[in-house]
Amino acid sequence: MRPYIHLAAGTRLLASGLAALTALLMLASIATGPDGLNLWQAVADLWHGRETLDALILVELRLPRAILAALLGAGLAMAGATLQGLLRNPLADPGVIGVSGAAGFGAVCVFYSGLGALWALALPLGGITGALLATLVLALVARRGAGTTALILTGVAIGSFAAALTALALNLAPSPYAALEIVFWLMGSLADRSMNHVWLAAPPILIGLAMLVRTGQALEALTLGEDTARSLGFDITRTRLAAIIGTALAVGPGVAVAGAVGFVGLIVPHLMRPLVNHRPAALIWVSGPAGAAFTLAADILLRLLPTRPELKLGVVMALIGAPFLASLILSVARKDPR
Repeated sequence: MRPYIHLAAGTRLLASGLAALTALLMLASIATGPDGLNLWQAVADLWHGRETLDALILVELRLPRAILAALLGAGLAMAGATLQGLLRNPLADPGVIGVSGAAGFGAVCVFYSGLGALWALALPLGGITGALLATLVLALVARRGAGTTALILTGVAIGSFAAALTALALNLAPSPYAALEIVFWLMGSLADRSMNHVWLAAPPILIGLAMLVRTGQALEALTLGEDTARSLGFDITRTRLAAIIGTALAVGPGVAVAGAVGFVGLIVPHLMRPLVNHRPAALIWVSGPAGAAFTLAADILLRLLPTRPELKLGVVMALIGAPFLASLILSVARKDPR
């Protein structure tokens, strides 16, 4: 697995533009909310060490939400782009193929057992473990030469099994309040997250993103077939392992702190793919900032809607993503009617 790849000037320009858009949307996210915030005054107060209300809102509420939205979106989108390249399946997505559901169940186990209250790292580790197990099963099925339909059905089975185990945990919850807490968390939201959540999720997500980027050149070679990729000097087994662990690290902690937010890993790579000439490595690069910008925009939009209580991010993404997935399946069916 070779770490570096030459990106075309157009791809570098696109990635830079998306990164600039992400930065602007982070500023817009920080400035958006039900309570008025003088952003520049808050920054000045923070700079001079004054603990004013504006400074507290900025540090305790708005900034963590914007950072988590960017990390969550980048992780889901880059994981989706990598899985689509690794499985050579345009429908692969951490949510569709059960990785997000398994990560959610891992986090629910931590909630249910009370480990989260005893050890702060237990929550992201629970999400990472669930995502790792689901991705490992999919990689084993893909290695046996399974086709597109078999992989999708395996992912659906993993997601359904994780959902059933999550429902079992809810059924056996010690109190209605505990069950309600888990249900609201499962809907997916970035509201009321703090910098503690950022410190928990950011390190493993960033490590996962770096691992996913390093798989790009091998995924380019895999488009020519496994035998050709091996003849070019790529270690396919090592690439699969890096993609699996990278996906688990990029998705698991985000799901653990924000709940189930689906379809980002499906929508964003499909929007970006024509812009990078369908090259897997370039797609991974641009999907990161594009996923961050997409999630930030959706999170800003739901805060601008006149609904109270505030809509959950996972619900909004599902409303957008489900019709997109249906149209994608119809498109694939038209191209391959068998």
